[in-house]
Amino acid sequence: MMTARIHVTLKASVLDPQGSAVTKSLHALGYDEVADVRIGKYLEVKVNTTDRAVAEERITEMCEKLLANTVIEKYEFQLVEA
Repeated sequence: MMTARIHVTLKASVLDPQGSAVTKSLHALGYDEVADVRIGKYLEVKVNTTDRAVAEERITEMCEKLLANTVIEKYEFQLVEA
């Protein structure tokens, strides 16, 4: 079994209103050194295979079809043996 650790974030060209709100809030709390915040999501998906190539292919399909909106988001993942 393998675990995919997936990070999905907005593409750099897409505005991130949540990130902007967090940046402003951090500044209000005195963290003036914070230059920018981008909000994303983290997922862990366990796949029932030990074949790395198969796992990579399947996780890529999952990200492309459901887990990431590839019009405005990018994703990257790491595979680790569970």
